[in-house]
Amino acid sequence: MSELAWALVAPLNIFLFLVVPIWLVLHYRSKRRLDEGLGESARQRLEQALHQAEQLAERVETLERLLDQEVPEWRRP
Repeated sequence: MSELAWALVAPLNIFLFLVVPIWLVLHYRSKRRLDEGLGESARQRLEQALHQAEQLAERVETLERLLDQEVPEWRRP
């Protein structure tokens, strides 16, 4: 083999036998986690965040309604 080919054999072997297997394991582990979906604690946190978002939206609507009554021109720049 030529010197260039021998110079590429070692890095290629390291890549194939060390990097590729680790890469595949990490890839399929993350894929499996995505397929499992949310855990129970994450689902509870999401539901709590959605509930808080709904409460905040209601508060904003109330504030806008009050401002419309008190200061009708507040929306104009």
